[in-house]
Amino acid sequence: MKYLKNTFELYINSSIHVSLAVVAFTLITFFEHDLIPDLNLLLFIFFASITGYNFVKYAGIAKLHHLSLAKNLKIIQIFSCFCFIALVYFCFQLKMEVLIATGILGAFTLFYAIPVFGGGKNLRSLPGIKIFIIALVWAGSTVLLPLINAEKFLGIELLIDFVQRILLVIILTLPFEIRDLNFDNENLGTIPQKLGSSTTKIFGTFLILIIFLVELFQESFNSAEFLALGAILFLSGLFLWQSKEDQKKYYASFWVEAVPILYLGVYLIVNFGLPQIPF
Repeated sequence: MKYLKNTFELYINSSIHVSLAVVAFTLITFFEHDLIPDLNLLLFIFFASITGYNFVKYAGIAKLHHLSLAKNLKIIQIFSCFCFIALVYFCFQLKMEVLIATGILGAFTLFYAIPVFGGGKNLRSLPGIKIFIIALVWAGSTVLLPLINAEKFLGIELLIDFVQRILLVIILTLPFEIRDLNFDNENLGTIPQKLGSSTTKIFGTFLILIIFLVELFQESFNSAEFLALGAILFLSGLFLWQSKEDQKKYYASFWVEAVPILYLGVYLIVNFGLPQIPF
């Protein structure tokens, strides 16, 4: 049992779980736009997500306490190095346009973690901007990259998909911000710090309603896709309203972050009957 617990914690802490969620969102974009999933791009996004998340979470720790790293943290550090090597390999399998777009998104990730402003501040420390940087990078990686890779024209409906994804990521990030309400620096100006937990949940519900209504009136309305989205919006709302400051350890980091994976599963079932990915 202890071995299983350690394995699960390593799975979460090494960012594999959240990276699978990013890949799940990307696959949904492929399917929604009738594109054949590009395995090279999916693996690139998977390894880039692990590398980026672990850099943000552990770079400072590794720099300051390299000799005293806990065993799991050393494993994560080594694992991240291998993921970075894989990331470099898959860079050579992608189009230049995808790499340029990735470079822009990567700059946001880099500036999110390292100080680039006066007073040693980074993007994360700028009041009220943290959640929007996360949403922008997620939406850019999971919506724009597949479309750029397919050389698909970024028309109004595709931009609407991009904005919807931003809003959905914001909704899924709110339980994390509610959880961290007692720990985040007051200068961060997170949404729960500004609005309080209850009003934050109302705000998130308002975003859910926007996504729902926009999808309902899209020209390319698809009943099966709408059903899958509706189910996930309902689930996201449940997670949001059940979130609290003293939530259980893996409520956000496992269950909430599993929502994109569940979304993919529901999408495949309602559209194809079985959860099979046609590579």
